[in-house]
Amino acid sequence: MDFQFPSLVLCIQILLPTLIFLTFIRNKKRNAKLPPGPWRLPLLGNMHNMISGDAPHRVLHKLSQKFGPVMHLQLGELSVAVISSPEAAKQVMKTHDIQFASRSPIIVAEIISYGSTSITFGPYGEYWRQLRKITTLELLSMKRVQSFRWLREKVFVGLARKFASMEGSPINFSKEFNVATFSLISRAALGDNNKQVESLHYMINELAELSAGFDVADVFPSIKLFQWMSRLKKRVLVIHKDIDKILEDVIHQHRATKKTDHEDILDVLLEYQQDGLDFSLTKDNVKAVIVDMLAGGSETSGTTVEWAMAELLKNPRVLEKAQEEVRRVFEGEASIDESRIPECKYLKLVVKETLRMHPALPLMLPRKCRETCEVDGYEIPENAKVIVNGWAINRDPKYWKDADCFQPERFVDNLVDFKGNHFEFLPFGSGRRMCPGMSFGLANVELPLALYLYHFDWKLGGGMKPEDLDMEDGFGLTARRLKQLYLVPTVKNPLPVQ
Repeated sequence: MDFQFPSLVLCIQILLPTLIFLTFIRNKKRNAKLPPGPWRLPLLGNMHNMISGDAPHRVLHKLSQKFGPVMHLQLGELSVAVISSPEAAKQVMKTHDIQFASRSPIIVAEIISYGSTSITFGPYGEYWRQLRKITTLELLSMKRVQSFRWLREKVFVGLARKFASMEGSPINFSKEFNVATFSLISRAALGDNNKQVESLHYMINELAELSAGFDVADVFPSIKLFQWMSRLKKRVLVIHKDIDKILEDVIHQHRATKKTDHEDILDVLLEYQQDGLDFSLTKDNVKAVIVDMLAGGSETSGTTVEWAMAELLKNPRVLEKAQEEVRRVFEGEASIDESRIPECKYLKLVVKETLRMHPALPLMLPRKCRETCEVDGYEIPENAKVIVNGWAINRDPKYWKDADCFQPERFVDNLVDFKGNHFEFLPFGSGRRMCPGMSFGLANVELPLALYLYHFDWKLGGGMKPEDLDMEDGFGLTARRLKQLYLVPTVKNPLPVQ
C-alpha cells in the first residue's frame, strides 16, 4: 500500500508526456492531410487574415496565390476549404457533387428562410430535392419566364420613359434600376396589385446588407451566449417579423380574391400547397420561397445590368459597337421586340463578359462537406464549410488572356458557356446547387440593356472621362459597385406614345 501513490505519480509522469506527444503527432498527421493555409492564432484561427479593407473574394484570391487553389482556413470553430481553380471546382461541383450538395448553417439565413427551408439555404435532402423540382419545372421554367414578358416590358419601358423625362440630367442609374428590378420581381412573385412593394424593398435591401455582415456567433456555434448577445440576429428577427406580416396579408388576399389573367409565383405555390399529392408545402415553406426570389432575383439581375452599363461607359469602343448592333437589328421599330434579342449577338457577348468579370455572387454560397472527401489530393473533413471563389476562377490567367480587361470578343467562336459545364466560367454555379433562375435572370438583363442602348445615348455624369470611372466593387448579398453609377441620357430613338 505504501508504494501505490508514488507508483501512480510515477505512471502519470511517464504516461502524460507520452500521451501529449502522441496527440501532437496525431494532430500533425491529420493537419498534414488538410490543404495548406496561413498560420493560425489560438481560438481565433485565421480570422485576422480576413480583416482587411478589401472585399472577401479579393482577400481570399490573394491568399490562394500564396497557398494554392485548394486552401484551408480555420475561422473560430469552423474548418473552411477555399476553392480557387476550375480543376478543384469541378471536383467539388461534379466529381463529388453529392458530398458537397448541402449548405452550412448561417444564423441570418436560418431566420430569413424560415428555418433553412428555401431552395437557396435548404440542406440537401428529400424536401430540398422536391422543392428544387417544383422550382425548375413550375416556378422558373422557360414557359413561366416567357409568361412574364409583358411585365418585363411594362417595368423596363416605364423606366425608359422616366429616363427620357430626365434627358440631359445626371440620373442615379444604380438606384433607379434597383428599384425597377425589385418592382419586377415582386410583381412576378406576388402579383401586379401588391401595395406594399416599397416597404418590402426597403426591408429586403436591409436584409441583403445584414446578410453580408460578420456575426461571431456563426464562427463559434457551440457558444450559445454569442447568439443570445448577437445584435445582428436581433435586428434580422425584427425585419423578418415585419416581412412575415406583409406576406401573411398577401397570401390572405390571394386566397380571398379571384385569379387575374396573369398567374404569379404565389398563385402557383398556393395551388401546389392545396393540390400537391406527393409533396406538401406549409405556409412557411411558401414564404421561404418568396423571400428567396425577392432577395436573390432582384439583387443578381440588378447588379449585372449596373456592371454592364459601367463597363460599356468605361469602354467607349464596346459601347459604340453594342449600340450599332442593337439599332441595326431593330431599325425602324418603335421599340425592342424581346423575341428578336437573340439576333443581337454582340450584346450577348457583352452580357457574358460582364458575368465573367463581375459575377453577382463572387463567393458562391458556402457548401457543407457531408462526409470526409479528397479534393486535389487534400482531405476536406466532414462538416467543413466549402467556399468556391467564382470571381477568382473567372479571372484565372491560365484560361483567360488579359483576364482583367473587358473584352466581349473573347467569346466569339468560343464554346465556353455559363450553364455549368465549363468550370472556368461559373457565374451561375454548377451541379445540384446551380442557380435555377438562370433563364429568368438573363431575360431581366438582356431586355433592359437592349432597350436602353436602342433608345438612348449615354455619357458619364459630372463630365467624368471613361478612364476616371471607379470600378471598385463592394460586398453585400451581391457584389455591387462600391460607388453608385451616375449617367446622363440623351434620347436617340423616341419611345412610342402611350
